[in-house]
Amino acid sequence: MSDPAIGAASAAVAHALSPIELFLQADSIVKTVIVLLLLASAWGWAVIAEKLIRLSLLHRRASALIASVQNDLPVTEVAPAFAAAPASDPLAQVYRAAVEEYQRSADLVASEGQRDALQERVHRVSVLASAAALDQLQQRLPALATIGAVGPFVGLFGTVWGIMNSFQGIAASNNTSLAVVAPGIAEALFATALGLVAAIPAVVFYNRISGDIGAYGKRVTAFIGVFEVELSRHLSRKGERHGLRVA
Repeated sequence: MSDPAIGAASAAVAHALSPIELFLQADSIVKTVIVLLLLASAWGWAVIAEKLIRLSLLHRRASALIASVQNDLPVTEVAPAFAAAPASDPLAQVYRAAVEEYQRSADLVASEGQRDALQERVHRVSVLASAAALDQLQQRLPALATIGAVGPFVGLFGTVWGIMNSFQGIAASNNTSLAVVAPGIAEALFATALGLVAAIPAVVFYNRISGDIGAYGKRVTAFIGVFEVELSRHLSRKGERHGLRVA
């Protein structure tokens, strides 16, 4: 039969080593490290949630937009489905930029060379619009890389500082009992654990989100190719109707 006094002491030790108690018992340096890691973890999860939700919506909308013009992609005007898409949608931004460039240069197709120049301008405008849209989509993503790279070292700094305090406590009390050093070591290891809690999800989801952005970028690139094919076909038909001169 267990001794009630031993059970009470064990419960008191367990309570004293709870995360909240570890934070309250830590010195100012370790507390600062813990707060920084908690803030970094919260910011990382906010970025992760925003990127995952947005990319899911973009992929779903891209499928719907491409399906809406699968057999007939207008090049002289923006298709209604794309016109109704949000202005921040990268696919819609690229499409609008390409159509606007064609509309500005549609009257400059008096020869074969001018037709090729128009196609080149549309291609460049589309690529630039794609790059700008994907850069915007990658905003705040480097924060995850930073958290993943720095988080463990910040936690390690808290660990080293906590262990130093524990050794100082041993020297001051002249007592090597585990009860003397346990709280300080627990605080130190708690900082390390928080560093890993912040860093591991950041690294995992940084790779996941980067892959999703890369896959979406390939869809945008494929769409640019489809638009250029439709544009070339449209210009060829227009040249046949108007007796296009060869440069």
